[in-house]
Amino acid sequence: MRHYYTADAIRAAEAPLLASLPDGVLMRRAAYGLATVIAGELRARFGAVAGRQVCAVVGSGDNGGDALWSATFLRRRGVTATAVLLNPDHTHAKALAAFRQAGGRLVDGIPATTDLVIDGVVGISGRGPLRPEAATVFASSAAPVVAVDIPSGIDVHTGVADGPHVHAALTVTFGGLKPVHALGDCGRVELVDIGLKLPPSGVRGFEAADVAARWPLPGPHDDKYSQGVTGVLAGSATYPGAAILCTGAAVAATSGMVRYAGSAAADVVTRWPEVVVAPRPDAAGRVQAWSVGPGLGTDESAAATLRFALATDLPVLVDADALTLLAAQPELVHTRTAPTVLTPHAGEYQRLAGHPVGPDRVGAAQELAGRLGATVLLKGNVTVITDGDTTYLNPAGQSWAATAGSGDVLSGVVGALLASGLPPIEAAAMAAFVHARAACLAAADPGPRPVPISAEGILAHLRSSVAKL
Repeated sequence: MRHYYTADAIRAAEAPLLASLPDGVLMRRAAYGLATVIAGELRARFGAVAGRQVCAVVGSGDNGGDALWSATFLRRRGVTATAVLLNPDHTHAKALAAFRQAGGRLVDGIPATTDLVIDGVVGISGRGPLRPEAATVFASSAAPVVAVDIPSGIDVHTGVADGPHVHAALTVTFGGLKPVHALGDCGRVELVDIGLKLPPSGVRGFEAADVAARWPLPGPHDDKYSQGVTGVLAGSATYPGAAILCTGAAVAATSGMVRYAGSAAADVVTRWPEVVVAPRPDAAGRVQAWSVGPGLGTDESAAATLRFALATDLPVLVDADALTLLAAQPELVHTRTAPTVLTPHAGEYQRLAGHPVGPDRVGAAQELAGRLGATVLLKGNVTVITDGDTTYLNPAGQSWAATAGSGDVLSGVVGALLASGLPPIEAAAMAAFVHARAACLAAADPGPRPVPISAEGILAHLRSSVAKL
């Protein structure tokens, strides 16, 4: 499990170490880890460490000290090391002395022969975009950048860059991950252990092993009912494909049984003969959770379908058209005691919340979850899933899932996991994880070059994405 910490939490964890260790030891510990990662990057890119060239761009804070100490350690391994001091009068004195003693040179700009640039300008306390001088320095070089802690110019909490900022190929951070490492443009992220004692965080992210351990696979005594019966209320005469995709995803997500109710029943059973279909929700039979909304429409019949699902004491996934209907009747969720999962994209969020998502996507999702008493899955390249107390971040790493019908597939997976009995926050976060994995697998099929994909392609790779966890 990945855990993400605020800057204040990291500082609080550093405090006892700083008090117990000799002055400068913790910085050198972090810098040695940084130098080790950079050495590995040099070896991976160029086949060697000795003889390569690095340039540290150094600010006035501790990150500047980290950058100088790491360049010093690299210099001792045969690397040519230079440094650009953006604020010479406030450079970390001991780190600078060690750098110069090791043979490091001060320069006015990044040399053209530099293999890697170390961004030591702004740390986790920094705010706002790069200042013009720093922006000019980075713009002068095409060499890949290794950022110290966070890429300078990117907000540590929201991951937003509202002006010039560093585009890092690799970010090396210390002690614990920060939200920016999931939300921002950080490149590959490496975490260096410096001995901090950090408790579990309320902002976290699943890894493959976590999802694999929780995924509801059938046991020796399970039957189709004990595995969870998923009810799907989706699609219409205008959008039968939404019903097919949502229902098929519930089938693929190892649901023991899927029941579909609606006007697309004939289309669904033709494509998925194992699904039990009915013309109306009240004729569907017993289910353990409802997935409602994709392609449903927004007429009175669709509104009645949504009211039917939310009036039950079952977990309900609300998506797409049902979110539009819910925006006009939020009291339907306010009065519920059973779990509700809402899966809006940015436009649907604005209809529900009455305002745009804004730059702080985590805060926006948490605010809506608290207001409606629901679990919110805010879609995006980094999907934010929260119940107001616990938050999961799911970076997709690409935009393959941004295709028509993709959300219908996600709705079916969430519904199936809810029917299996998983807590709503875990069901939504696990579904987002597997959905993103399925999109990547679809993009890589049939060959090594990613190709444009469809929602049907994502659906086709759901089972294999679970199998490869």
